[in-house]
Amino acid sequence: MNMGDMYHEGSRQLQDMFDSRRIADRLEQVIVHDVFTDGDRDIIESAPMFFLATADEHGQPDCSYKGGLPGFVRVVDEHTLAFPNYDGNGMYRSMGNILKNPQVGMLFINFEDTNRMRVNGEATLHRDDPLMKEFEGAQFIVRVRAKHIFPNCPRYIHRMEMKGLSVYAPKKGHKPPVPDWKRARVFCDYLPERDIAGNSKKKKG
Repeated sequence: MNMGDMYHEGSRQLQDMFDSRRIADRLEQVIVHDVFTDGDRDIIESAPMFFLATADEHGQPDCSYKGGLPGFVRVVDEHTLAFPNYDGNGMYRSMGNILKNPQVGMLFINFEDTNRMRVNGEATLHRDDPLMKEFEGAQFIVRVRAKHIFPNCPRYIHRMEMKGLSVYAPKKGHKPPVPDWKRARVFCDYLPERDIAGNSKKKKG
């Protein structure tokens, strides 16, 4: 990793304003890395969700929640993680952004143990990825080559309890139910053919 590329002029301006340049540089030296450790792997592969930040070719930002069963994000080598893209609302804002601008930010938060980790890197989309057969329900696989991996101060994380995993999360041997919004009259005639067919079967059943 090229040390010194964490901060730009805007960051430096505020660091100097609040006298945090020294600690910012020290944090970069001590905690920022680009090789996944065993501890990083544990946090990532136990996570049932993360937040994904992307931007289009004009810099317009988007932030998305991504959820699945623990293990749906996987560290595949010392520099790379991967996760499946599941069926959503069909907008493809995050994934469309990646096709135009591959720079992404990922934020993993454990609300029960109150810790968090960030991964910034470059993402690519793969429909013929070998991992497709390992992730039930995947439309394609997203691979992220990490540039910056680092923990964040957990002081403002609110402690919350996990009540249960989503019934919509794909897994082998489980067919997720059709979400209610796809049955709404205002949307049902505009869905992809696979969803229209699924709704028809549901009504007949």
